Amino acid sequence: MNFYQLRTGEYFRIPGMSCGYVYKKVSNSCCRLNGFLQPIHSQSLVKRLNVAEIKQYLAQQQAELVSFETDYY
Repeated sequence: MNFYQLRTGEYFRIPGMSCGYVYKKVSNSCCRLNGFLQPIHSQSLVKRLNVAEIKQYLAQQQAELVSFETDYY
């Protein structure tokens, strides 16, 4: 699938990248990675994440946040 085929707000990975790199489409020419906007070509090949992969990603992000809070105090 190509980037332009995603709907705004969908999570995806770029084939060949580590599974830790999860992107979110924010516009027709940009995506978000770790809170930072990244330009992307509309023809770039992407893999849309399914519900289970999104849940796993969000749980990992939450665990990292809790870990940072615990380490801080």
